Amino acid sequence: MTMMKAAIFVEPNRIVLDEKPIPDVGPLDALVRITTTTICGTDVHILKGEYPVERGLTIGHEPVGVIEKLGSAVQGYTEGQRVIAGAISPSGYSNACLCGCHSQDGPGTKHGFRPMGGWRFGNTIDGAQAEFLLVPDAMVNLAPIPDGLTDEQVLMCPDIMSTGFSGAESGSVRIGDTVAVFAQGPIGLCATAGARLMGATTIIGVDSVPERMEIARKMGADHVVDFTKGDVVAEIMRLTDGRGVDVAIEALGRQETFEAALRILRPGGTLSSLGVYSNDLTIPLDAFSAGLGDNKIVTTLCPGGKERMRRLMDVIASQRLDTTPLVTHRYRLDEVEDAYDLFSHQRDGVLKVAIQP
Repeated sequence: MTMMKAAIFVEPNRIVLDEKPIPDVGPLDALVRITTTTICGTDVHILKGEYPVERGLTIGHEPVGVIEKLGSAVQGYTEGQRVIAGAISPSGYSNACLCGCHSQDGPGTKHGFRPMGGWRFGNTIDGAQAEFLLVPDAMVNLAPIPDGLTDEQVLMCPDIMSTGFSGAESGSVRIGDTVAVFAQGPIGLCATAGARLMGATTIIGVDSVPERMEIARKMGADHVVDFTKGDVVAEIMRLTDGRGVDVAIEALGRQETFEAALRILRPGGTLSSLGVYSNDLTIPLDAFSAGLGDNKIVTTLCPGGKERMRRLMDVIASQRLDTTPLVTHRYRLDEVEDAYDLFSHQRDGVLKVAIQP
């Protein structure tokens, strides 16, 4: 077999299933046979032309699979082993990696940093919505799946869980904190769960979709505010007795949610931004306290690498969190265009789709 099926970006508003050659394996690479993958909101940005990628690129960055073939220099793994790789697949040796900024990995650049350089799958190299995926720097990026865990149990680890948790981590959530999470999509739901695991004692979710609001409560939200039924800023200030929140996590990527998150911060609070923004942001002067409110605004691209993946799978294996309720629909790879249609239009209560070859 020399050819494989893959979901390929053709042009804005067109991702199609087509055939591509199965990639050759270099010394430090691994070829992974995909057993389950999924579609991310970022893939929809690519589909709509809001985030540019090369035509002909295979899309997707959330792989679960089995090692098909190992490069000649790869050690510590075996063919046939079940593995995941993070959406961020760092080289492990750039200056960015060596100072802990794996997502901004820049091997080969003058100073070793590149914005978003760690995001390779479905961005700068072929991705995971295919029958096979070539994983570069395999010893840095492949994480064995613990015995007893299913594909769907670990499917959120490569991106959604890592990103959501990083919203709470970058926001430095502390025991006893009050946290608000804007948008309870898959990333926001994992941010809610991450805030709970980090010790927040009051968590306020913001959304309007009843199914998402219900899951938000299961993931750790103490209050869920429907932004369509009133002034969300006023309601959160009421819930906090006028104090505001210690940390606001923005998980949608829109001006209105970013601004609302800024307005509900207590003095000295932190806005932790996870959204992918398609337009310029503006910061209202009053919400910014003229720059004198001691507030912090931090952004995060989800952490990757095998150690991050191991830790996330340990959270699942220890039953601290169950992310399987986020998988609401299932498709075959042959049906990937239908899966995109459903997911991009957010029909039928969809949260995440599981796609299997």
